[in-house]
Amino acid sequence: MSKGQRIVLASRPAGEPAPDNFRLEDYDIASPGEGQVLLRTIWLSLDPYMRGRMSDGPSYAAPVPIDGVMEGGTVCEVIESRSPSLAVGDIVLAHSGWQSHALVDGRGLRKIDPHLAPISTALGVLGMPGMTAYTGLLAIGNPQPGETVVVAAASGAVGSAVGQIAKIKGARAIGIAGGKDKCDYVVKELGFDACLDHRDADLAAQLKDACPKGIDVYFENVGGKVFEAVYPRLNNFARIPVCGLIADYNTIFGPDTPTPKWANSIMRAILVKRLTFRGFIVTDFAAMHGDFLRDMGQWVREGRVKYREFVTEGLASAPEAFIGLLRGANFGKQLVRIGPDRS
Repeated sequence: MSKGQRIVLASRPAGEPAPDNFRLEDYDIASPGEGQVLLRTIWLSLDPYMRGRMSDGPSYAAPVPIDGVMEGGTVCEVIESRSPSLAVGDIVLAHSGWQSHALVDGRGLRKIDPHLAPISTALGVLGMPGMTAYTGLLAIGNPQPGETVVVAAASGAVGSAVGQIAKIKGARAIGIAGGKDKCDYVVKELGFDACLDHRDADLAAQLKDACPKGIDVYFENVGGKVFEAVYPRLNNFARIPVCGLIADYNTIFGPDTPTPKWANSIMRAILVKRLTFRGFIVTDFAAMHGDFLRDMGQWVREGRVKYREFVTEGLASAPEAFIGLLRGANFGKQLVRIGPDRS
């Protein structure tokens, strides 16, 4: 019997994940039963939400169990099939996790046409991150021509798409990212109107200069000090899609955690300025998937939406790459190439 490799959750992190929270192990690759297919993983997506799956606190999804395979979206090749709808050689989008091979029910897979775009984009700009940007911005942010949209983590997979879609809709796009190289990319390559470095001590003053008419839409990916700099600039009736809070993903909250000193100020601003905050999960907008594929596919083909991929090689690189992702080390969509991409 052939052997595969997988990475499992060895222990739950206390704060920032460390390499010893993960374990690389071998396993036997089984043959598919009736209705099943055997997949060979080509691409693995690493995303900030995985940090939440490593913890067992209350959340919108079940945690990864100890000794369970780490969760993650994948692009795979079908190498054995007992499913009437899938053939050997088909490329599919799956959620098979951090492993080289997976035995899955063929009904839960979506075929990918490798002639339309590189198959890796099914995990990025044409996949969950792209749809997160599209639905969160359009369904909640609803940017109007001439309005100002600010997006945190602007060089990442979600944030980069948010700003470009805002520009397509006629709004000004102001990014916030970490470091000069990322900020230059956001402005010079992606076409944002400006990008501010969140590491600068005078971020609040820079936001005031970059947004002289205030902020109408703030797409929240970060939280923490970035949000504290943004919220005083929010206009009346501003919309805030809350997609992620990566600044706090490694923070341990408990019943004795003190309320932030600025919480009352935010609540007053919500009332007086009639602000709309809405947290969302991309699956909330599943009905928009067809619209997303149509619009984003066209924008990518036309060059109106550009993307960047940050790739590490081999399954064993995934833990360090994920830890780096939470620290902001990635530049674009974080992917791991697990096996050869022959498409």
